[in-house]
Amino acid sequence: PNKFSDLVILSGLSHGTDVWAGNAQELVRQGKSISEVIGCRDDIMTYLMDMGLEPKESFVIMEGVRKGKGLTEDQEKIMRAHNVPDWYIQSAKKIKYMFPKAHAVAYVTMAVRLAWYKVHEPLTFYIQYLSLRCTSYEIETMTKGLEAVQYRMNDIYSRLSKFETKNTVSNKEANLFDTLEICEELYARGYKINNVDLYKSKATIFSVDPDDDKALIPPFIVVDKLGESVATSIEEEREKGEFISQDDLLKRTKLSSSLLAELKRLGSLGNLPESNQISLFD
Repeated sequence: PNKFSDLVILSGLSHGTDVWAGNAQELVRQGKSISEVIGCRDDIMTYLMDMGLEPKESFVIMEGVRKGKGLTEDQEKIMRAHNVPDWYIQSAKKIKYMFPKAHAVAYVTMAVRLAWYKVHEPLTFYIQYLSLRCTSYEIETMTKGLEAVQYRMNDIYSRLSKFETKNTVSNKEANLFDTLEICEELYARGYKINNVDLYKSKATIFSVDPDDDKALIPPFIVVDKLGESVATSIEEEREKGEFISQDDLLKRTKLSSSLLAELKRLGSLGNLPESNQISLFD
């Protein structure tokens, strides 16, 4: 495919029934181009009109083919009389269901937009995908690089693929696999994900690290059991002034002691002291 219209035909071929397999696929193998084969239902009507058939007859033939009713003898005669090739007629008779072109265009338009951002604005794409489309995170794995991500994916996949171990894969892990696929691609392209950071992370969306234009900073909500309201409270209080201690952080935000301990375990608090009190013996 080298044109947008070719992609639309491919979309139609992939959504129809008996349109590609055993039909257009064989024609392509015989030398027909993607732009020649029947891809979407609308293509039949416009093609037949281009061949000289009346619009109403072209429409009736299209409707019969796309519903899987094939062609009547009279319709075949009319098509042959207007020099419609035999391979086209035989292809139309095999079709059981066809995708409408408007749907195919909508799908391809969305795909092309996504592809453009993936190529030209990759971090923008990954920010949106990780923030809006992912439902499960494992930040310890996501920040450790390509090998760690692939190792975890292989662990989940190997257990899922075996009958005796597939029940050991939790719903969270199954959803996590989709997240890790995107992380794998991100790392393979030379980007990375840094750790959750008390002063860099946003509440709910990923963002570009202000100190590294090839790295993303995860939001607070990727931390297990840390909800949106808690995450928002951290971001809001941070704007009012720096936290002077972990005690201050607990007092000013909706963090619980257990969530604070988790942030500390992840290394997200930096060198923030535990208490407001100054030790005379350090």
